[in-house]
This record gives sequence, C-alpha cells and structure tokens, in this order.
Amino acid sequence: MNAPPQPHSNQRSQRDPLPRAGRRDSFFDNAKYLAIVLVAMGHSWEPLRDDNRALAVLYMVVYAFHMPAFIVISGYFSRSFAFKPHQIKRLLSGVVVPYIVFETAYSLFRRWAHDPDAPVSLLDPWYLTWFLAALFIWRLTTPIWRSLRYPLAVALAIAMLATVSPKIGNDLDMQRALQFLPYFVLGLCLKPEHFKLVRTWRMRILALPVFAVALAVGWWAKGNMNPDWFYHRDAAQELGGDWWIGPLMTLGMFGCSVLLTACFFAWVPGRRLWFTALGAGTISGYLLHGFLVKGGIWFGWFDHVSGPLGVLLCTAVAAAAVTVLCTAPVRKVLKPVLEPNLDRFFREDDAAGRAAKTSAPAEGPATTDRPKVPAGV
Repeated sequence: MNAPPQPHSNQRSQRDPLPRAGRRDSFFDNAKYLAIVLVAMGHSWEPLRDDNRALAVLYMVVYAFHMPAFIVISGYFSRSFAFKPHQIKRLLSGVVVPYIVFETAYSLFRRWAHDPDAPVSLLDPWYLTWFLAALFIWRLTTPIWRSLRYPLAVALAIAMLATVSPKIGNDLDMQRALQFLPYFVLGLCLKPEHFKLVRTWRMRILALPVFAVALAVGWWAKGNMNPDWFYHRDAAQELGGDWWIGPLMTLGMFGCSVLLTACFFAWVPGRRLWFTALGAGTISGYLLHGFLVKGGIWFGWFDHVSGPLGVLLCTAVAAAAVTVLCTAPVRKVLKPVLEPNLDRFFREDDAAGRAAKTSAPAEGPATTDRPKVPAGV
C-alpha cells in the first residue's frame, strides 16, 4: 500500500499560522499593515464625518478596534521583556528615541503650519505620539503583569479607575495609557493557540453578522453617544457624564473592541501577499501619515472633498499614502531615527544578550511562543 502523499511544504506554511522561530509571521505582518491602513483611513475621515452620517458610523466602528488590534499585537510580542540589557537598548532605540524626535517634529510642524504659540513639550504627547509614550510605560511594566495571577482583571480595574479620575492630567497622556492598558495586557496573556481559534472559516463567517450589528449600533450611537469615548483620553466627567458611567463604558467598550478585534483577525490572511513585507514598516507609516492628515486639515485640502466620490477618493489616497510610507526605501531613510545604533552609549552586553540580539530578525518580532521584542507598531 502506498503511503499517503505528504503536503507540499509551501501549502503547509500557508496553513500553519505560527511558523518556526526566527521567521517572520505573515499573519502578524498582514494584520499590522491592514490595521495601519485603517488608522490612516480613519484619520482622513475625521474632518469629513460631521456632514456624512454613514461615514461617521463607519468611523466609529473602525475606531472601536483598529488601535486595540495594534495594542494587542504589541502586547503579544512583548511577553519576553524582562529588563535584559539588549531589551532595554531596543526599547530606548525603538521607542524612546522615535518618541523624542517625532514629538518635537510634530510640535514644530504645528507651530509653523497652524499655531505659532503651540508649546514644545516632551511630557505632553500630541496627536500620534501618545502611542509611543504608552508603549514605553506598558513594556516597562510587563514583568509585573507576567507575574500576576489575574493580570487582565487588574488592568481592567485600573482602566475603570482612570475613567473616574479627571485630575490625572496630560503628562505622557496617562489617561490613554491607562485606559488602553487592558488591551496590552490581553496581548501578554495570549498564546499562539488563541490566534488559531479565530483563524478559521467558521469565525470568518460569524464575523460578518458581528460587523453588521456593529454598524447598526454605530448608526444608533451617532447622535446618542459622544464619539470621544473611542479615543480613551478623557475621564467620564470630562465627557459630560456621571462618574459611574466611566467604569461601565470601560467594560462595555472593552468587550465590543475585543470582539471586533477577533473578527478583524479572522479575516487577516495568513499567507504571504504583496503587502506582507510592509508590515515591518508600520511604525514609519504610523508616524509620518499624521503630517499629511494635519497638513490637509490646516491647509484646507479637505475643504475640496465633497460627495461619495470625493470621500472614496480621499480614502484611497490615505490608503495609498500610508502604504508608500511603509515601504523599504522610506524605512531606510528613517532608520537613523527609528532604529538608531546606541551601542556607544551602553556597556557591552553579556553573552546571552548578544546571542539574542544577533539571532532576532532585523525588524519585527520572531514568531516563537516567547518572541523577541519589536520596536513599536
């Protein structure tokens, strides 16, 4: 009797969502790229949504899961962070330095193009840079979350308390860091098999009615709910609600966001596609596209967008622009800023640290159960 044919290696790699250590995982690169496209599209919709209810609804639905998806992935690939020398160096070069550079650049751009009196402050993140400040805080606390018995419950409790604390202030945008914290901790708690659960055709089919219900709820929420809740940057009292609304909204929005994020992951392809390599450059696309969006608002470009065709064209331009900003040539130009070599400022790593550093991919996370720490988005 002939032995059953073995599957082709290429077919096996396409079905296996978790490749061996040292290889980039196409699924996560695809997810990062698709999420950054949604981020750019959402920012391009912001100045257009007031007069377009359908666009406002789509905006709220997308905002309910695009950053949570990013943050969950960031948490998942931060699980191995343990204050090792090479990890500290990677954190400073891949998160702190880009934060300092782009926070300064955005502040100067704001002063030049819009508000000459705008302050330049590294303690008050403006626009997109909040994510880098929050990622720095989250990653530093990773060993704490990894040692707790119920880390997600504790993170949710902290987020709930943040929504009733309007005096937290704007330093390092701590409101956002605390309110988005549960998504990062959720990523820390996830294992490879959890991603396998959502990456089935059954989940893809179930995701369709879930998104349909989300759009219906969004249609109701337009005019009945303050969309600023989706930004997670204010306490309940600052949004015009009673203090007890904050904890309830935290739990409700966390459940909705996690559900939509799972549905998003269900539809992310796992095989290598034309845009897979762009997933390694989402940090450059994330940080650069804000100049185009804010410039378009301040210079009146969006004032010329009208009608459904105008919105579609604007959406396509946003997707195309962020795609270009994620490409290898752009990343190469920005490498001294996004991945500076800080070896001269550090003592020589120990042998284990050097081995880990040389065995990790140049950009992005490895795909083991305890992966190497990526720089950022």
